[in-house]
Amino acid sequence: METKELVFKAIENAGKPVKGGEIAEATGIDKKEIDKAIKKLVAEGKINSPIRCFYAPVK
Repeated sequence: METKELVFKAIENAGKPVKGGEIAEATGIDKKEIDKAIKKLVAEGKINSPIRCFYAPVK
């Protein structure tokens, strides 16, 4: 599974807005890779940032 997909699933499964560091802990993926995946997911409109530095899936 691609990093981007793993990050999206981790954000979805959290049930609340989460930080990149929390995603890194949950998935075991390097924080730099998480940040890249988050940028792609935001650009695609799959996630947003309801609070600065926190991410949640778009409903």
